Amino acid sequence: MGFTGPVAFSSVWERAVEARPDETFLIFETPDGAAAGWTYADFDRDVGRVAGTLAAAGAEPGSAVHLALANSPAFVAVWLAAVRMGAWIVPSDPMGQAPELAGHLERTRPALGVCAAARADVYRAACGDLAVIEVDEADPTLAPFTAAPPAGYPAVGLRDRAAVMFTSGTTGRPKGVEVTQANYAFAGEAMAVAAGLAPDDRQLVVLPMFHANAQYYSFASAIWAGASVALMPAFSASRFLAQAARHSATCASLFAAPIRMILARGGPVEGLELRHCWYAQNISADQYETVSDWFGCRPRQLYGMTETIPAVLTEPAADPDPASMGQATPGCAVDVQDADGASVEAGQVGEVVVGGEPGLTLFAGYLDDPATTSASFRDGWFRTGDRAVRDASGRHYFDGRHSDVLKVAGENVSIVEVEGVLAAHARVLEAAVVGRPDPIRDEVPVAFVVAADPPDPPTPAELAAWCAARLAKAKRPAAITLIDELPRTSVGKIRKYLLVDQARLP
Repeated sequence: MGFTGPVAFSSVWERAVEARPDETFLIFETPDGAAAGWTYADFDRDVGRVAGTLAAAGAEPGSAVHLALANSPAFVAVWLAAVRMGAWIVPSDPMGQAPELAGHLERTRPALGVCAAARADVYRAACGDLAVIEVDEADPTLAPFTAAPPAGYPAVGLRDRAAVMFTSGTTGRPKGVEVTQANYAFAGEAMAVAAGLAPDDRQLVVLPMFHANAQYYSFASAIWAGASVALMPAFSASRFLAQAARHSATCASLFAAPIRMILARGGPVEGLELRHCWYAQNISADQYETVSDWFGCRPRQLYGMTETIPAVLTEPAADPDPASMGQATPGCAVDVQDADGASVEAGQVGEVVVGGEPGLTLFAGYLDDPATTSASFRDGWFRTGDRAVRDASGRHYFDGRHSDVLKVAGENVSIVEVEGVLAAHARVLEAAVVGRPDPIRDEVPVAFVVAADPPDPPTPAELAAWCAARLAKAKRPAAITLIDELPRTSVGKIRKYLLVDQARLP
C-alpha cells in the first residue's frame, strides 16, 4: 500500500469528522463501570468547547498546554483541541510528584495547565502561579470547558510542534521528544496499515495516554482509519478481557508485563472479538501460547520508541514469531549496523538504526538540546542504542541495549541472555539482571527475580544451579535476589538504574 505523503494531524482529525460524523469515535468506561459514548461529530463539538476554553485561558498557536491527566475524555479532548489550535501538549505522569512536574513545567513554559481536581494540591505546588483548569477525569460532560468554540482554526504546518513527550527515564534524566503535526499523522497511517485497521475496528486502550504507545499506536491509527476507541481509565489485569468483550474491541496494545499480569490474575472469557493485539518486549513461549488461546488471536510483537514515531518493526499477521521484534514496518526504514555504520550480515549482532526525515517521519529533535539531537544520528540514521540480530527473512531478534552488555573479566556477557535463562525456570515469573562492579572481574551480573508463585518461591540456590547448568561461568549471576516486583515505569519498562543502586548495596 502506498503512503499518502506528509499531512498535518489536525487535517486527519477534520477528515475523520467529515467522513464519519455519525459513527462512534470514543467509548469511555468510568472507574465505577458506567460507559459514555461519542460520535465523531459529538466529540468534535466538545473539542471546540475545549479549544475555546483553552484560548480564553491564554493558549494560542505555538504555545504549550501542560496535562497531568489520567486516561479520560478530557485528555483526548485537550490533545485534539491543542492540535487544531496549532498549540502543543506536554503530557506528564498524572501521579507524578511536584518535583517531577515542576521539571517538565520549567523546561516547556506552558501557557496553562490542566490537571485532575483530585490531585490539584500536588499540581499547584509544582506550577506556581500558572493558570490551571481542574477537571474531574470521570466526568464525560467536560464540565469546566464552557467557552464557545473558535470561529475558525488556524492553518497549521507539517513541522509545527504538536507535543513534547518526556522519555521514561529508565536510564537517566528524561529527554523531551519533540513531536510534530506530521509525526502524529505518519504514526497513525503507518500503524493503521500495519494492523490492517478498518473503520469497523475498535481499539481497546488501557495503557496510559501520557505515553507514546496509546497516542501513536491506538488513537492516531484509529483516527486515521475512522475507527473507534474504547478507553479505560487504567489497566486492570483481572478485568482486561471482560472489558474487551463488553466493548466489542477488535484490537489492543500491551507490553509484556501487563500480559504476564493478565495471565496471573485474569482468565478466559466468552464473547471476545479480538482479532489483533500488539505487544512489546518478550514473553516466554508458554505464556505466548496461553495468551493466544485466551485472546483468540496470536499477538504480534513490535518495536518502537517515542523518537521513531510509529513502531518501526512489526511482526506480520501471518504466522507471527513470538521471539521476533518484527520486520520493517511498511513506510519505515530500518537497518542493523556495526560500530562504523556499515550494515551487518544476517545473523550478526548490530545496532538497530532508523532512517527518515526529522519532523516528518522521525521526531523533530530533543527539546532545547541540539547537541544530544545531533549525537543521536549518524549519517542520517537515528541510533536507537538497541542491539538486534536480523535473519534472512528480515525478522529482528532483540539482543539488548548497548548498556546491556557487561564486561566480565574481559568477556562480553549479554544481560538479555541471562534474563532469558532465569525466566525459563518454571517457578520464575520474570527476571532482571544488572551489572555490579567487581574488584577482580571488573563487573559481574546480579539478578533480581519475581517468583511465579510468591508463597512458594524458588530458592536462590535452586536458581543458581539452574543457571550453572545452562550458562558459562562468566554469565552466571554472582547474586540472585528474590523481590516482590520489579520497579517499573507506568508502561511497564523496568527502571534498571534503581536495581543497579540496589545491587551495589552491601
